Order: sequence, then C-alpha cells, then structure tokens
Amino acid sequence: MRVTLVGHATVLVELDGVRLLTDPLLRTRRTFLRADRRATEPAWGERLDAVLLSHFHGDHYDPGSIRLLDPGIPVIGPPGTTQRLRRLERRTVIELRPGESTAVRAVTVRATDAVHGRVPAPFRSVALGFVVLGSGRLYFAGDTDLFPGLADLASERLDVALVPIGGWGPRLGAGHLDPRRAAEAIRLIRPRVAVPIHWGFLAPLGVGWLRPGYLTHPGRIFARLAAELAPDVEVRVLEPGESLEVAARSAHP
Repeated sequence: MRVTLVGHATVLVELDGVRLLTDPLLRTRRTFLRADRRATEPAWGERLDAVLLSHFHGDHYDPGSIRLLDPGIPVIGPPGTTQRLRRLERRTVIELRPGESTAVRAVTVRATDAVHGRVPAPFRSVALGFVVLGSGRLYFAGDTDLFPGLADLASERLDVALVPIGGWGPRLGAGHLDPRRAAEAIRLIRPRVAVPIHWGFLAPLGVGWLRPGYLTHPGRIFARLAAELAPDVEVRVLEPGESLEVAARSAHP
C-alpha cells in the first residue's frame, strides 16, 4: 500500500493496482481559503480508478477540482452525490450509506459512520468515512468527531488510518477532531500506522504567510499525544506530496 498526502483531506491511495483519491482539492484557491501549490500537480489526478467523497463541506467538496478529473472516473459518495454532481458530467456516481460496499477493481470500498452533522440544503446528506479493503486495509475518516463506534474499526485490523486532527482556523466546532481527540480516536481504532490529515494545508487569504501556531503545531502535538495514549500505533506525519509505503498486516503478524 502506498499513501501520498496531497493536502488537507486529499490523499492518493494505491493498493493492489488500484488508485483512489479522497476528497479532491486540486486548486490553490477555494472561496476565501488558499491551499498549498503542491496540490496542483497533474499526477494526483492521473489513472484514477475512483474518487472517494466523504461529504459536501467546501474544504472537502470542490466542484472545480472534480472538473479537472476525467469524467469517466467513478465518484463514490453519500446520498445526494448524484444530484450535486449532475452538472459536473460525471458518468458514474455510486451512493453509499454506512455499512454499504462497492467493488473498485481488486479492492472493496465500504462506507462507515462519521459524526459531523448534517450537510446543508439544497441536497441534505450525511458525512461518511471509508474503509478500503484489499491485501492491505485503510481507513479514511473524512471529517468526524470522536464517537464510541470508532472502536468497531479495531476488528478490521487496519494497516493505516487517515485521521483529521485540525482545520484551517484557530477554532474547531463540533464534529471535528483536534490533536488530543484524534489521539483518543486511534486508541480506539488501533491501526498499525496513523497519518494525520486535515491540518496545516488551508489558510484564510492573507493569513497563511504568518504561519500561525494552529496551522503549524497540530502534527507535532498529535504525535506526542498519540505516543502517550496509543503507544502501539506508529504515527507518520507527512508533508504535502510525501508518500508512505506500508506492507499489509498479514506480512507483519
């Protein structure tokens, strides 16, 4: 399994010859937010087998980025995805509810619960996480708060968990994980490796150059807290564009 952090919640997952891209944000500008320029490299959108769309908040669902991708690439998302993508010329949209699965060539993608509140009108929906199952096992949390059901994922014997630990502003509202709650989450999930996402990549216009602590510190804080709360989990803090290769758990009993 190869995992490449593109930025924020956008991650390229390569497993068993399948390439999946999560919550694509492939432009440097999203409304009043500016993203790292490394997100715009064309390689992230090449030869994809599917896009995983966790929910429709603006830092996860960017129509402009989806338009950059081949229209034949299937998009897997929550109920309401078909209606929202109607104008984006997507040929294949697969809607899943928590517990439902679909096959993407050699891997299975299963939707999981996420506690992130409801997505506003006009097309009301819910947030999802995803488990990707093949020779390796990966969990993409999307955006979620801490909830007891995360402990159910421990039975999946996950190789990698992609866990949100922050945001783009100085405060996080309900439905999010900060570094401490993210460390508590991986204590419940018990993956072999945890990769923090959803921090330090987006900043309001005019703020990013200041590099405030809420953008630069969460990764280090999460790694320290995870070592205390979940010492058996390896934490790998990736920079945008950096990759991690992880052998399947079956190779490391």
